[in-house]
Amino acid sequence: VFLHERTGAAALNSLAEAGRKVADPSRVFAVTDHIVDTRPGRTDQTLMPGGQAFITETRAAAKAAGITLFDVNDPDQGIVHVISPELGIVLPGCTLIAPDSHTCTQGAFGALAWGIGSSEAEHAMATGTLRLTKPKSMRVTFSGTLSPGVTPKDMIMTLIARHGAAGGKGHAVEFAGDAVRELDMEGRMTLCNMATEFSAMSGFIAPDDRTFAYLEGRRHAPAGALRDQAIEDWTNLASDDGAVFDQQIEIDASVISPMVSWGTSPEHSIGIEDNIPTDAAARSLDYMALTASHPIRDTPVDAAFIGSCTNSRLSDLRRASAMLRGKKVANGVKAICVPGSSRVKREAEAEGIDQIFRDAGFEWRESGCSMCFYAGGESFDAGSRVISTTNRNFESRQGPNVKTHIASPETVVASAIAGAIADPRELI
Repeated sequence: VFLHERTGAAALNSLAEAGRKVADPSRVFAVTDHIVDTRPGRTDQTLMPGGQAFITETRAAAKAAGITLFDVNDPDQGIVHVISPELGIVLPGCTLIAPDSHTCTQGAFGALAWGIGSSEAEHAMATGTLRLTKPKSMRVTFSGTLSPGVTPKDMIMTLIARHGAAGGKGHAVEFAGDAVRELDMEGRMTLCNMATEFSAMSGFIAPDDRTFAYLEGRRHAPAGALRDQAIEDWTNLASDDGAVFDQQIEIDASVISPMVSWGTSPEHSIGIEDNIPTDAAARSLDYMALTASHPIRDTPVDAAFIGSCTNSRLSDLRRASAMLRGKKVANGVKAICVPGSSRVKREAEAEGIDQIFRDAGFEWRESGCSMCFYAGGESFDAGSRVISTTNRNFESRQGPNVKTHIASPETVVASAIAGAIADPRELI
């Protein structure tokens, strides 16, 4: 069980008030990631009114319950779905829950990971169990090979655009196929991350040699003879040949292009070279100040954001910095990069990635969820247009009346440099 500071204290305190204890404190972790300040030199204070209390109360409740807390300036602090894999907490075959809808990110390891509410977190901590309605099964197969400049973010956005934001409702979704097997673990996490935007109960990928190699040597992962036994077990965590699914979807990865959202739902997404649909929802167009049938490309942007549990890992920052090297963000564009964990930040700085971002005109931040969502704290300027690596483009998601276009890190970088939505393939 993972908790975060926005709801963690409520669950832990409610449990304590009921006279119950955490059944196994070694299996419960808490982190400060959602509302923690990401500006350099941060403390417990936040821009969200009353936010400091969330942090201090979670700290006190975690200590009282005897669970592990990754606190504000802990070297292992970061977004829950980034640090759990880094530390080897998530493992193939395990069940992992957190009061966060993007917990499905960790299904990339062949785990069953899903988001819950605070009351469910209480029950799980007290009993080690949860009662669920068995989901239906779905397999999404990406065949073929991705073209240069096309990413896992574009894969999942293509699925949601074609089959709708409710396309996976009631299903546990297995991602499979040649294009999925070729992804590194961080790419697989990006793919599984947005299973919740597909309305799936969870998304997951069968563990393989890439999974085992990633987990080797991680703090909470098995080692020595236990690792050998674990891998023997994990190797069997794959769908049987000829397995029957309630629904199957097949997508040719070779025809996917860089994607960008135009509206106020992740399903409102098109290829970078496409025009906004002629039948686009009027309310979404009005909010986004766009016109049906017009190209999405060359739409001016006011800001660019790289971060969130979708695209803030070291590989994301490496690819983005490679495109940024020697270039500048366009005049008038506010650009921010927020690493997904303190470890990612340290490793990026050791490679000089932070300096590339700074030289190009990006702010370089401490780790956290930051401006992935607006909770009364820091946000982009009201009404501004942002190209973002986040996972949601709902109305005011990144600030009052902010217009968010979700895309890959590559597309965000290309757009930040151009000052307008741009095709990353022209810079690669």
